[in-house]
Amino acid sequence: MQRKQFLLAAAVCLLAVTPAMAKTDFSGTWKIVLDKSDFGPMPAPEKVEQVVEQKDSDIKVNLTQVGQQGEIKFELNYSTEKETTNTFRNAPMKSTAKWDGDKLVVVSKIEFQGNEIVIQDTWSLADEGKTLTMDRKLNTPQGDIEMKQVFSKQ
Repeated sequence: MQRKQFLLAAAVCLLAVTPAMAKTDFSGTWKIVLDKSDFGPMPAPEKVEQVVEQKDSDIKVNLTQVGQQGEIKFELNYSTEKETTNTFRNAPMKSTAKWDGDKLVVVSKIEFQGNEIVIQDTWSLADEGKTLTMDRKLNTPQGDIEMKQVFSKQ
């Protein structure tokens, strides 16, 4: 009898955990919430909007940012199965993406003026998928910078 109760309890626990093990889907149109974001020493943009398309292991981001340098648009492609190369400000940027539980961690390396910069973005969802938070750590020759970008789903 105890064995049946144990197996039943184990089955219930497994069912309760299984949805959390599913990969998070970041697809959607996201607009920045400036008053909840922290850009560290960088000037805050006026506007950031990104459209994320996620299919299996591939994630495509079309980003539009408006700030001191005017409007900037670019596309980024990531994969959780292989390294990807994007072009950012005319420089190649190599990225790897992996799952850390329900969070996506993207590590990108880019070289500017002979200096390597490492960018680590950790993506997470909250508020039943209506809030996307991107915690960013930049490792630069001048020191480390931490930023947080909070987006709301449109």
